[in-house]
Amino acid sequence: MAAQSLLSESLLGWSIFTFILLVILAFCWVYIRKFQSRQESEVVSTITAICALAIALITSALLPVDIFLVSFMKYPNGTYKEWAANNETRGQIEDTVLYGYYTLYSIILFCVFLWIPFVYFYYEEKDDDNMNKCSQVNNALKYTVGFAIVCVVLLLIGAFVPLEAPPGQNSTQWEKVQYLFEELGSSHGLPALSFSISSLTLIGMLAVITYTAYGMSVLPLNLIKGTRSVVYERLENTEDIDDVEHQIEKLKSKCTDGRPLSSRDRQNLQELEGKLQVLRRRGRHLEIAERNCCTKVGSALRPVKILLGIFFILVALLFTVALFISNLDKALHSAGISSGFIIFGTNLTNPLNELLLALQPVFPLDYILITVITMYFVVTSMAGIRNMGIWFFWIRLYKIRPKRTRPQALLFLCMILLLIVLHTSYMIYSLAPQYVMYGSQKYLVQSQMPTAGLTSGNATSGTTRICDADAPEDQCTVTRSYLFLHKFWFFSTIYYFGNWAFIGAFLIGLVVSCCRGKKSVIEGEVEADDSDLSDDEYVH
Repeated sequence: MAAQSLLSESLLGWSIFTFILLVILAFCWVYIRKFQSRQESEVVSTITAICALAIALITSALLPVDIFLVSFMKYPNGTYKEWAANNETRGQIEDTVLYGYYTLYSIILFCVFLWIPFVYFYYEEKDDDNMNKCSQVNNALKYTVGFAIVCVVLLLIGAFVPLEAPPGQNSTQWEKVQYLFEELGSSHGLPALSFSISSLTLIGMLAVITYTAYGMSVLPLNLIKGTRSVVYERLENTEDIDDVEHQIEKLKSKCTDGRPLSSRDRQNLQELEGKLQVLRRRGRHLEIAERNCCTKVGSALRPVKILLGIFFILVALLFTVALFISNLDKALHSAGISSGFIIFGTNLTNPLNELLLALQPVFPLDYILITVITMYFVVTSMAGIRNMGIWFFWIRLYKIRPKRTRPQALLFLCMILLLIVLHTSYMIYSLAPQYVMYGSQKYLVQSQMPTAGLTSGNATSGTTRICDADAPEDQCTVTRSYLFLHKFWFFSTIYYFGNWAFIGAFLIGLVVSCCRGKKSVIEGEVEADDSDLSDDEYVH
């Protein structure tokens, strides 16, 4: 009976995970195809981008399964279920999740340090017409070796940095080396992988602060404000064309008598002709947009967009408040920087944490909510990337636009989104620490109560408590995700200060988005550095 219960509950959790996996694959395919350039479409880069994004999202989808399994080991009264009463059985279940994390995180390392860099540099070399296939592969491999060396260094640092006190000074060098290898073997390589993933998560934290924080403000406000009227934009564009044509004719009239134009006039004429070309292309796009059914449907759905924008901004404010409360709780009740600001449980009421704890017993409601939170981070991150573009400090590398994104930009996009989704695991922990650490587990506390009457003595009574750091070790099971997130205290410290930076970036982005006007109905479709041939993707 216990075995059947174990099988059915495990099957339920993994069935939901499989369904989410299929949904993720479909989403990634549609997402990448939407932004992919039709003229520069490459099969290998498309497959790489879809797989990389899917792996990141699947890794996040494993978190609710981890929490579900540790929570469903117990009854609401704090006692273990029959199939989970054995420590060995509980260990096998958690090891299954641990191996899932091992596999997915190893694939992420492979994508970030080998697969994506190789494909990126391969297509960078392809731009050189004098290169043959062998030269492209050789040059791409040379650059990829550098990434592989960085990966090996991170794994070695994580593997051999001792987390416990090493042998004393009287020990021989061989005993110290033997101690390091014993530590590596006893932990099954967890510190090495955790250190590498945490290093990538730091980069993801910077991307979250830059793109996600801004996207969480710009996306809802764009939905609320809407776009400018296409009819008014066409009229305004026509007036601009007439004005530029008049200026061009005025400049050309200076040389009707055969005199050449001055260098300044020639430069002005060249700039005006370029501006006229952009305005005419813009006019063609506006004409297409006016006839487009999607534009008309979008106008009809204007009330729905406003409601969706209000919902998104409320969700963003909820996340910000929950993150602020969580950080404040850590500042007040943790041991400080030396402990990584880690707290076990919650001392201040966190609305999102309470909501997840309330939904967790009714599986899969919490699974759906966590998936929605993850997808919300991805969508808002993409909104931030699309509005800002991909930058390296002050240098703009690529623009992300529907149907016009180059293969290299797509790979950069997926690399950033992959790192962002990696950091969302810690973001979700910050938003709901109790839920991520223990789920809805409770434990029994036995207490002695004196009895009154003919027979005097003590009676044993049990009360249930929510699992926290004070619970006996054999009564509460910590999720494997938590172990990955907090293996090294100094990463937790950096994440803590990163959360404050995220809150500040969101508030700044909110002010900037409020001050900006409505965007164009063809926002991002026409740029001065586009070629006329690129219009074929919209006209045909």
